[in-house]
Amino acid sequence: MTAVSYSRRSLMAAGGAALAAGASGLLMPARASGLAPTPTMRGGANNYRPGAPIVERIGGGGFWMTGTVRRAGDGAPLPNQRIQIWAHTTEGHERDPQSHGATLTDADGAFRLEMPQIVPAFGQPHGHLAYDSGEFETVFLRPVMSSARDKTLAAHFVLQPL
Repeated sequence: MTAVSYSRRSLMAAGGAALAAGASGLLMPARASGLAPTPTMRGGANNYRPGAPIVERIGGGGFWMTGTVRRAGDGAPLPNQRIQIWAHTTEGHERDPQSHGATLTDADGAFRLEMPQIVPAFGQPHGHLAYDSGEFETVFLRPVMSSARDKTLAAHFVLQPL
């Protein structure tokens, strides 16, 4: 049988961890507080072009922009929502019309659109996405890629009804 030895330091650490867990609510049952809406990101609306057409693909493809769209509060997936996507790519600058396109979410609120490889602009490889259809509050996102070699970028919207 192995003897367990407790030092004052180990007891203090264990007690502090238990207190922190209780203070953070980890010892309390989970409560649904509702899903908060996604805030617009700084720089998200840069080079936005209202009314970009719904397309099957932007340019030659090779890169996938993906994501989901859900309703604030209950988190229900939102089908048939228009998401506009644009970026600085191997085929054009983010201000160029050919670098813009839109897609619709599927029945599960998911979207994906193929586009040319995103390349760094202002030192960062990033995309731009917008929900701008009018049924919910407009949201602009500007997610940054972890590497310019990534072949996908995901962005998720939680929309607040008007």
